[in-house]
Amino acid sequence: MKKYLKSKIHGIKVTAKKIDYEGSIVIDNKIMDEAEIEPYEIVYVVDVCNGERFETYALPGEEGECTLLGGAARRVEIGDKLLVFSYIYAEKKEKTKILIIEDNKIKEIKCL
Repeated sequence: MKKYLKSKIHGIKVTAKKIDYEGSIVIDNKIMDEAEIEPYEIVYVVDVCNGERFETYALPGEEGECTLLGGAARRVEIGDKLLVFSYIYAEKKEKTKILIIEDNKIKEIKCL
């Protein structure tokens, strides 16, 4: 089995952060569905604005939402653009979805 990129959310902006929480990233439910990310799935997050990288788990949120909770909230600022990666273990590479986000809405979907 090899680890492959299953999906990538490119350019989602942080809309809120809450330190007093156990920790996760809350993402617009429609974006999560399209990216095939399930609730509590581990994701890898990169903050394009400051270079921070971390793993956390994803939770579904309201339209346009991208909220960082707990310790992860200390690594970002509201308005920062993020890349969110999800992975799959498989015998061979299947499709990879890249979701291009603008104003926290899906602008384009690329399947590789």
